[in-house]
Amino acid sequence: MDLKVIGLGLGRTGTYSLKTALESLQLGPCHHMERVAQNMPVQLPLWNAALNDMPNFEAIYEGMQSAVDWPTAAFYKELYAAYPKARFILTHRSKKSWAESFGSTIYKLLAEREKAPAPVQEWLNMVVKAIGKSGFPMNLDFEGLAERYEAHNQAVRSFIPSEQLLVYQVKEGWDPLCEFLGVATPATAFPRTNNREEFWELVNAATKPTPAAE
Repeated sequence: MDLKVIGLGLGRTGTYSLKTALESLQLGPCHHMERVAQNMPVQLPLWNAALNDMPNFEAIYEGMQSAVDWPTAAFYKELYAAYPKARFILTHRSKKSWAESFGSTIYKLLAEREKAPAPVQEWLNMVVKAIGKSGFPMNLDFEGLAERYEAHNQAVRSFIPSEQLLVYQVKEGWDPLCEFLGVATPATAFPRTNNREEFWELVNAATKPTPAAE
């Protein structure tokens, strides 16, 4: 199954809301970083290979119709080459609000990764490589995060043909998304999820150690 829709917005730009929306539009299952965290034995080797220039997107996205969030967003050039007929979505927000959100969630989690259990550290080390591929080394300050965020968005806009790219804020709701994808607009409310509190709940659920068998 080829990917039909690929989100190139960085984490903390409404990617989880977009995932939920795409699945509501029957364009799922949708790959998200959550899937990596919940299936590390399969996903981690695949993504580590991709980060070493040996991507196997067919295996990574097996059974998926869409993908959003990191690590996907780091591979926009490779994914356009692999899926040239896909529709691409660049979710975005102001660089100031993004840097504040990213800095207090994902970046904080990565900075403290040595405190995590060994299997979780392996996942977080992969994430460090993925955000590094997007231009975000560790230890950037607020201004550096905001600057690199703008650079990623501009690079995507410059690379993906405009007719295949929707530059989109999830607060715009269903209409621009559905028009771009050529599907009917649902009567239900657009999903709003994964604020900062929900982020930590998702992380805790995804990385909770499995209880030892008695």
